[in-house]
Amino acid sequence: MKNKKTLRLVLGDQLNGNHSWFKTVDDSITYVMMEVRTETDYAKHHIQKVVGFFTAMRSFVAELQSKKHKVIYIHLNDENNLQSFEKNLDALLSQENFSRFEYQLPDEYRLDILLKNYCAQLKIPYSVHDTEHFFSTREELGNFFEGKKMFLMESFYRAMRKKHNVLMDGDKPKTGQWNYDGDNRKKLPKDHKATTPLVFNNDVTEAFDQIQKANVKTIGSIDAKYFVWPINRTQSLALLDFFVAECLPLFGSYQDAMTPNEWSLYHSRISFSMNVKMISPKEVIDRAVQEWENRKDEIEYNQLEGFVRQIIGWREYMRGIYWLKMPEFATLNFFNHTEKLPDWFWTGKTKMNCLKDAITQSLEYAYAHHIQRLMITGNFALLAGVHPDEVDAWYLGIYIDAIEWVEITNTRGMSQFADGGIVGTKPYVSSASYIDKMSHYCGSCYYKKALKTGDKSCPFNSLYWNFYDKQEDKLAKNPRIGMMYNVWRKMKPEDKSSLLEQADYYLKNINEL
Repeated sequence: MKNKKTLRLVLGDQLNGNHSWFKTVDDSITYVMMEVRTETDYAKHHIQKVVGFFTAMRSFVAELQSKKHKVIYIHLNDENNLQSFEKNLDALLSQENFSRFEYQLPDEYRLDILLKNYCAQLKIPYSVHDTEHFFSTREELGNFFEGKKMFLMESFYRAMRKKHNVLMDGDKPKTGQWNYDGDNRKKLPKDHKATTPLVFNNDVTEAFDQIQKANVKTIGSIDAKYFVWPINRTQSLALLDFFVAECLPLFGSYQDAMTPNEWSLYHSRISFSMNVKMISPKEVIDRAVQEWENRKDEIEYNQLEGFVRQIIGWREYMRGIYWLKMPEFATLNFFNHTEKLPDWFWTGKTKMNCLKDAITQSLEYAYAHHIQRLMITGNFALLAGVHPDEVDAWYLGIYIDAIEWVEITNTRGMSQFADGGIVGTKPYVSSASYIDKMSHYCGSCYYKKALKTGDKSCPFNSLYWNFYDKQEDKLAKNPRIGMMYNVWRKMKPEDKSSLLEQADYYLKNINEL
């Protein structure tokens, strides 16, 4: 009897060599991976993001082939590339007489629907498999919070810690305290020199040239001979080792700190490696815990807990919210914001130091850490009344680690409060005082942090009060910000008018700021 043949699709963010699919070599199974225009073009991506994905995919295929797996790889510019998953799959299934089709659960709603619809019209059997990557299932968060109005991350974080026995003594957290967030908000000392980040000198000219030849529209810059991001599992593990050895001892303390010309500080920068599954969240946490256990005299517990919370807490929580609330989540616009992003979000050419630094860094490295994203670029976009669609498109495009399941819940949810409080309990907005408290941006800025109105007043100051004034009907009853409304109501009428006039002037001249 003729051997039945199976075709298995592997997506570009499913580069998990430890998946059970690859445990044995079977000649009746062929894997297919493809670079297609539907993926390069659904958003305007950073050139480093497209290059990073393609190069990591190609490395992964080479690894599978070296282990004697049968793999079909469709390059972006191949003559037979029909530039979509469905068309390429149709061609392969008919040409090669496959009798079965299999795929792993996609992490994006868009691809989930696409593959479900594709399989619904197939004439051959198919099956869907878990990616074997996350700590929780798609449905777990929804089941956990069933019947609840609030989806508190802290509750889910504790449940995940218990379930997976992470930093636990029986049913109790190690040290008796669950969360050390209060210890993780220090500003860097003035002349502090952070650890020099580990970067890779990957030559990615081949992928870069092909992307250019295909005329894919991208943003940002790249040095294709010295690509700094990990492109395989070995490099990803090296970056993880570097983080736990060199950065973890100060990660927690300075995880919210910002300073000019320091793009990495003590952050792990492993989100790209994790999000394409070259390394798993479990091995990341295990490695960090092991380092702490070996060096308890050098690594305080709050440094470790802050890192573990990012991964088993926030990362799993955001994914759970995504699968619970999509596709409606992608349309939410609680404040009915309508403005466009300022032009300088694409160039970094603004006189505001904090925004210039965060945006220039994003264009140069396809990376910014979470406080730059939340309290600099996100904060400004919210204060400026930018439409959440605009904000989503920018974040999804510019960051190498941005895949919709993690991007949209952070931007539309936590950063823009467009979900009306599903993810965050209050809008994350601030005036210059918070930025100055956490960074070294303000001292040398064109604008003056202490001025609320007038020629060189920091735009964050007047825009902050303008935002609260405009949104009073939606926010006044929020218990976490009632104090701000008390301050606003006690202000002299002439001071209020000056602030609102200043904000109006800045908003009308936003591209000149």
